[in-house]
Amino acid sequence: MADFVANGIEFVTTVPCKQLGGVIDAVEKEPSIYHIPSNKEDEGMGLCAGAFMGGKRPAIIMQNTAIGVTVNTLVTLTQFYRMPLPMLISYRGELKEPVACQVEMAVHTKALLNQLNIPTYHFHKPGDEEELDAILKYTFMCNKPVAILTDATFWGGY
Repeated sequence: MADFVANGIEFVTTVPCKQLGGVIDAVEKEPSIYHIPSNKEDEGMGLCAGAFMGGKRPAIIMQNTAIGVTVNTLVTLTQFYRMPLPMLISYRGELKEPVACQVEMAVHTKALLNQLNIPTYHFHKPGDEEELDAILKYTFMCNKPVAILTDATFWGGY
């Protein structure tokens, strides 16, 4: 949470995710961040756009299984209007995944993000989070969304 605060992120929306539950709890407890839970990822991106237009630095915390439903929002809202949006994403379906149906979206996640020209960073092992500060600086410097994929290996399993 320290990197979010240090980079002036004041608005975070989250979609429920067991893997990111500890991060969501930390967001909720951080007094300098206004936290609004979302029902769906594309809805959350709309909330982030409103926060950005209102002068706040936003972020979304979500699961990769909904990347498909966010394509239109990412392209016609976030990218078209050059909005920075850090997306902290649990990368379900990778190694150590216990739920078979999660694997199908994992196969497409990086390809979809690549097709949308969204810079993507994959946190796979402890220590990878040391890049978070630079990634956040990057997204706000260039006004682009970025995806930070965090898999089960990074979080120590399920």
